[in-house]
Amino acid sequence: MVLKELLEGLDYTCSGDVEQEITSLVYDSRKVQPGAVFVCLSGSQVDGHIYAEKAVEAGAAALVVQREVPVEGVPVVRVKNTRYALAVLSAAFFGHPAKELKVIGLTGTKGKTTTSYMIRSILESAGIKTGLIGTIGTVIGDQVIKTENTTPESYEVQSYLRRMADEGCKAAVIEASSIGLRDHRVSGFIFAIGLFTNFSPDHIGGNEHQSLEEYRQCKAMLFRQCETGIINIDDESWQGIVEGHTCRLETYGFHEEAELRAKEERLVSRPGYLGVHFELEGPCAFGVDVDIPGHFSVYNALAAIAVCRHFGVSEQSIRDGLNRVHVKGRVEPVKVPGNYTLLIDYAHNAVSMENILETLREYRPNRLVCMFGAGGNRARSRRYEMGEVSGRMADLSVITADNSRFEDVMDIIADIEVGLHKTSGKYIVIPDRKEAIKYCMDTAQDGDIIVLAGKGHEDYQEIKGVKYHLDEREVIADILKEEGLSV
Repeated sequence: MVLKELLEGLDYTCSGDVEQEITSLVYDSRKVQPGAVFVCLSGSQVDGHIYAEKAVEAGAAALVVQREVPVEGVPVVRVKNTRYALAVLSAAFFGHPAKELKVIGLTGTKGKTTTSYMIRSILESAGIKTGLIGTIGTVIGDQVIKTENTTPESYEVQSYLRRMADEGCKAAVIEASSIGLRDHRVSGFIFAIGLFTNFSPDHIGGNEHQSLEEYRQCKAMLFRQCETGIINIDDESWQGIVEGHTCRLETYGFHEEAELRAKEERLVSRPGYLGVHFELEGPCAFGVDVDIPGHFSVYNALAAIAVCRHFGVSEQSIRDGLNRVHVKGRVEPVKVPGNYTLLIDYAHNAVSMENILETLREYRPNRLVCMFGAGGNRARSRRYEMGEVSGRMADLSVITADNSRFEDVMDIIADIEVGLHKTSGKYIVIPDRKEAIKYCMDTAQDGDIIVLAGKGHEDYQEIKGVKYHLDEREVIADILKEEGLSV
């Protein structure tokens, strides 16, 4: 491939020959091989420009930079933003796979993962093979590839889209996080559909967003990069999210002005099953059941339907897709013997914990039991807040370990207790997470709802910098086996 071909559509200046043949595209200097184009990314921790000379020594055929570097002998392409350039180059390097797929981008504070799985479930029920890139990983067919970020770097995004297209996918769903949008990880192509779920304060401070307004502006970027924008009109921030949009807009929600509307919502409950039923109005008019609990699930399902109707799917495919969707670690039911409900959820801060406990309380359990810990080397205030929320909303809190990282688990638990002591809530401390799960199961009463919070889809526990395997589904299966029980 010729360098000039990769640079097509990008504003740049170049000192050197753009007809240079290149063999690979990299942004990690350790992966440079002869013939590579090395893109110097400026990150919060590392600036790739300082490795420019080493990249040339390793055989780089060209560099892409956004500031001067002290190298000679190879073409140096100067651009305004190397992250955006990497996205454009990556799309070209992999043959513009988004042109072969109908790509759906989801942005919002909550609900992206669940909604993306709902979309995939509906489309695959209709026989439309669909890939997915998001928090739990990249899904292509039956394969799940672990990823470090909700939205991977643009090179990986384009690589996955190419694999999806080559393996027969006709659609792809991408969780477009605010940071992913800000850092141009999903630039370089146009989404067929952009979806907005909701907006609330999150990811402010540190290496994330400087302010709530910047956070909103990053999410708004999606609607200047898609053909059709689908918006939750019930969210009070929706007008700010679509400010400056260049796409055609559609709306969904409970509001009478929404184009696709939900009504007559009711909860569905039995041991081991917590769901919701609602009726549709507008372009679709029928009832659906969702095998995920709570009012919020209606919004997620409504969003998924609003997207999938653009694929001409049948009513039955929508019903089937929503009634059998399960998202690993998102209010995930685990089958157990006995007349109680056991759930695994990713709630790992006060806001998400309050949301899940409030949702589960609506099902009027005999007892609502919340088992949780808190991450080490993170803000201590988060622990106080989680303790206070669980103490106020759960009938029993079981305090245990999460990813303690480089802190002592008992110090973390002591911080959680500070919040618990602000309430009259009952609690018990069991530092070993496996023992805590066993306690919850052994003491379960008829009609209880037990939520194991914090780990969700994670299959490890990090202690003193080491990640040890721990999958709560396996722990539950082992406990049942030890006790001679089956489901």
